Amino acid sequence: MPTAVTIGNFDAVHLGHAALIRRARECVGPDGRVLVLSFDPHPASVLRPGHAPPRLTTFPRRTELLTALSADEVLPLTPTPELLALSPAAFLERVIHDHNATVFVEGRDFRFGAGRSGDVATLCAQAQRLGASAEIVDPVRVALTDQSVCVASSTMVRWLLERGRVRDAAAVLGRPPELSGAVVRGDRRGRTIGFPTANIDPDTALPGDGVYAAMATLDDGRRFPAAVNIGSRPTFDGVDRRAEAHLLDVPGAGEPWAPIPGLDEYDWSVRLELLAWVRDQIRFDSVEQLCDQLMRDCQRVRGLCAAAPALEGAS
Repeated sequence: MPTAVTIGNFDAVHLGHAALIRRARECVGPDGRVLVLSFDPHPASVLRPGHAPPRLTTFPRRTELLTALSADEVLPLTPTPELLALSPAAFLERVIHDHNATVFVEGRDFRFGAGRSGDVATLCAQAQRLGASAEIVDPVRVALTDQSVCVASSTMVRWLLERGRVRDAAAVLGRPPELSGAVVRGDRRGRTIGFPTANIDPDTALPGDGVYAAMATLDDGRRFPAAVNIGSRPTFDGVDRRAEAHLLDVPGAGEPWAPIPGLDEYDWSVRLELLAWVRDQIRFDSVEQLCDQLMRDCQRVRGLCAAAPALEGAS
């Protein structure tokens, strides 16, 4: 069976990664095999401990997204010191031996082997020497809302999310950016002021501080609009950064506060699709002023979520 292999971090699974998978499928046809070897964790966690870039996707979610793009299999590539010390030629020999690779598909900035000494010219030459071939895919360029054009990359997605630019991040990803995790106990203050929140222990990096419009998906498939606050809760003198989601229009929710019907108080999972930035996080002089603003936030979030298809295609 012809086997196309593409190797990298694939953390964000953005439009550039989609182009690699698409070209890999073209190379082997519908009956061939497309294999993704995804470093997990990031090689920097071994080469420069403490300096690895923030994770954008868990490996299971990365696998789901890459499989949806037509990859047949996604395997973790553990960055052991022994693996990272291999020469470019030895690295390719191992991949061909272990996975029967017949063609390698990579972007123009692909580097591999000890000290990142191998580049695409090395890849093409060594693949041919070993009886395989290589396909090099041009970068994917994306127009952002400020009229600038960027190359799709995980680094760019991180930069945009750190600044709250979720619409632009969605343009680079080809889908809304996500935040997911288990619901854990927080201060339980929101339920006392009429805005109960699900405090999320995030699986991945948080976006920049602020309030966002999101669609929340529960484990059972139920979906609700959500007003999501990222930050330290300055009105209440908070210190640590948190992700808190106030789910809107939940059937059966009301006063007095009670858990969402069908769920326990804690220990359930939620995935948030971040659709739009709503406002900065600010400190209010009173809880009453905060509640007034939260009401306006929720109304705006409903409108933004209702317009979600237009938002996703706007870029």
